[in-house]
Amino acid sequence: MRTPKPLPHYLINRYHGWKATTYSENEPWYRRLATDGQNPRAMVISCCDSRVHVTSIFGAEQGEFFIHRNIANLVPPYNPDGEYHGTSAAIEYAVGTLKVAHIIVLGHSNCGGVNGCHDMCSGHAPELEEKTSFIGRWMDILRPGYERVKDIEDEAERRSALEKEAVLVSLENLAGFPFIAQEMEQGMLSLHGLWTDIGEGGLEHYLPETGFVPV
Repeated sequence: MRTPKPLPHYLINRYHGWKATTYSENEPWYRRLATDGQNPRAMVISCCDSRVHVTSIFGAEQGEFFIHRNIANLVPPYNPDGEYHGTSAAIEYAVGTLKVAHIIVLGHSNCGGVNGCHDMCSGHAPELEEKTSFIGRWMDILRPGYERVKDIEDEAERRSALEKEAVLVSLENLAGFPFIAQEMEQGMLSLHGLWTDIGEGGLEHYLPETGFVPV
């Protein structure tokens, strides 16, 4: 296979800088992580968006979070159909093997995936309706959320509401995984929904009695 190319020089330089500073100053910690394995307390499901930096938001170190990223931080419904399910596999590993105590779904402002879902469901992105569109078929997960907000008249408010629906739909789907429901019933696992405003640096969490409120 001749497709891969050498790593860009700027990344090589950044690696050497990290190895000479951050790693060198914390070498015992990294060696401990390597030998003892990981023991994260929480799993975070966030968007692929490069502007969403989970560990920075919470000031977390390596080994604290088991992080899974995908388009629009979505969790599909429980459906063990034998197909490829990267997100479901990550969830199964986090709960069944790592025994995390929390699963956090983190949505964000100006989400491109959510905007794509909005345009597709409102008939303005026919290319996403094609069966060959990986993005479109993935964003089908969010269609129930669009149905709940489609009557909001102001478009900006509707798009923002859909970003939070991406969190809620994912929480609803998570609760449908039998092994998650079992852990929750036993008090071993809790689910959390968050939404962050990239520009303002704000963070909101979902509470059933009030909706999304600032933390």
